[in-house]
Amino acid sequence: MRPDILNPLFAEVRAMKGVGPGLAKPLERLGLERVKDVLYHFPANWTYRKAVSLLDVADVGSNIIVTVTVMDHRNSNNARAPLRIFVADVAGNYLTLTFFGRNGGWARKQLPVGEKRIISGKLERYGDELQMVHPDHVVPVDSDTSPGLAEPIYPLSDGLTNKRMGQLAGAALQDVPDLPEWIEPTLVAGRNWPNWAAAMGSVHRKDDQSVRDRLAYDELFSNQLAMRLIRAAMDKRTAVPVAGDGSLISMLKLPFALTGAQQRAIAEIEGDLAQSRPMLRLLQGDVGAGKTMVALMALLRAVESGMQGAMLAPTEILARQHYAGLQKLLAGMPVNIAILTGREKGSLREATLMGLADGSIHILVGTHAIFQEAVTYKSLAVAVIDEQHRFGVSQRLMLSRKGRGVPHLLVMTATPIPRSLALAAYGEMDSSILDELPPGRTPVETRVMSQDRLAELIDGVARHLAAGKQAFWVCPLVEESDKSDLAAAEQRAEMLRLRFGPQVDVVHGRMRGAEKDAVMERFVAGETRLLVATTVIEVGVDVPNASLMVIEAADRFGLAQLHQLRGRVGRGSEKSVCILVRTTQIGETARARLALMRETNDGFRIAEEDLKLRGAGEMLGTRQSGDSPFRVATPEQVRELIGVAADDARLLLERDGGLDGPRGQAARVALYLFERDAGVATLRGG
Repeated sequence: MRPDILNPLFAEVRAMKGVGPGLAKPLERLGLERVKDVLYHFPANWTYRKAVSLLDVADVGSNIIVTVTVMDHRNSNNARAPLRIFVADVAGNYLTLTFFGRNGGWARKQLPVGEKRIISGKLERYGDELQMVHPDHVVPVDSDTSPGLAEPIYPLSDGLTNKRMGQLAGAALQDVPDLPEWIEPTLVAGRNWPNWAAAMGSVHRKDDQSVRDRLAYDELFSNQLAMRLIRAAMDKRTAVPVAGDGSLISMLKLPFALTGAQQRAIAEIEGDLAQSRPMLRLLQGDVGAGKTMVALMALLRAVESGMQGAMLAPTEILARQHYAGLQKLLAGMPVNIAILTGREKGSLREATLMGLADGSIHILVGTHAIFQEAVTYKSLAVAVIDEQHRFGVSQRLMLSRKGRGVPHLLVMTATPIPRSLALAAYGEMDSSILDELPPGRTPVETRVMSQDRLAELIDGVARHLAAGKQAFWVCPLVEESDKSDLAAAEQRAEMLRLRFGPQVDVVHGRMRGAEKDAVMERFVAGETRLLVATTVIEVGVDVPNASLMVIEAADRFGLAQLHQLRGRVGRGSEKSVCILVRTTQIGETARARLALMRETNDGFRIAEEDLKLRGAGEMLGTRQSGDSPFRVATPEQVRELIGVAADDARLLLERDGGLDGPRGQAARVALYLFERDAGVATLRGG
């Protein structure tokens, strides 16, 4: 049960003074639904000002604060002309305040002739005059709301101003309780970190990296602690050992020999499966390294032992592809495989549920639907999570209740992950790495092309299609919006249809599952030749005849995502090419990103470089790489602090009295604060 001390932080934002329905909507668009959310909505940037007493041409280009006297209002006969208000400093140096649009009435009211005002804004030069367009602040000299030398700039949405966001943050800070310290004392002292309440107040008032590190650390620590508690809870329960006799595996007719890396991973997994301690293993492999084949071996071991296996995919498209691929590999074998997604309804769904309950279905493939409450297994022994998105601690806990014992868990990552991020997202999971590609795979040739050469590119696509081959065309991320991505894809498809006619099809995330599947089936069957898509095709699409990938506005994508998209080609024996189309004006980071893609196909190197190049972008986060477990911590902070947080969580549980000691009681508060309730749920009494 959540501690009472946290209740003010979990109050709805609508309960805050001055927040009505009109303001609640833009706040909700930002995900700010509770007081806590407002507190953790940190400034993205800061405006710095210089306090001056005299206006000086040397300060042109700077944001200044100055006290002035209003001298005159000057209107033009032209209704569209701006209002110009003349002010002067104490020495009589003139400054023109310029107001465009419909601000005239407000400006006259705020700046009456003869009165003194404190103003702030960017000082500019207009001809021989000093000018300030739309000052940021205009306040009386005796006001207690004078602009500061540093002002936070918040991420905003339509209908929300920076000033209003700052006021809301100030109001939220009034509800900040004095929480007990959950960080190990010597660590707090060594890094000179303030307590939580002081840090929360400071982060909205000044740009202090140390304060941000403290607040990021809280989040990382609570996440590591929750994962340790989940792991400990699962370890207390036993799994059914899975040995298998090799009878089914020997029946497999593999299209190619297993790589050494695959054989090593299989041996490690089989060693885990034979134990009564539940397996919790992370399988990392580059695009095309053969993770699915390794997973199939684990699932067949379960079936050989008279038990069941399940494979969870992040999307319906990928679930159906896994199902089709496994059906092909298991053809003629005494293994009953079924699929369960949100689309399976009525009698078909009922038949699947009955087959799982009576054990006649041996392997189930599906989306998150396969772990719902209504889905009961006779003897689930092995679960494989093919996850582009995070499979968090609460999902692990839910999974643990699905078998006679705790099912053995194998998590496959779609992208190689640097050690620091793997630790952050998955905790202390055992790890197997596939660092070899199966024979016959040729590296994809990557080229970079400016969007100015679009006509030349389309001619190249025409030659490719004329040779009987297929191609992907990925549209850019316009902004964080499904609608805009959809528009970009539809527009590009229409333009390409003018050239290629019905050979062109389009797929995007807003389509219904059946529509997406139909499009993909036509493409796989070769009925269409050019597939225009949003990033919905990032994972799971396997079309051996597709040997050309065009990624438009590639400089807007992260390295990990570019690598994933590139991995959709090069699946057959044909030499494949990936064209990265860049916008005309790109920054140095984007340029370095594209250069690296051209240079290497090594996913592990790309992952490490991604972490270095992305800056404060979300390598673990948002659309670039699935759902991030972190709201506060940036990748740089993850890299720096995750090891310390993992050690601190271990120290608390092993030396400092666990969650029953004084620091442990404080740590319980942190778990609830960061909504790692699943960790608390493993404890008696919560």
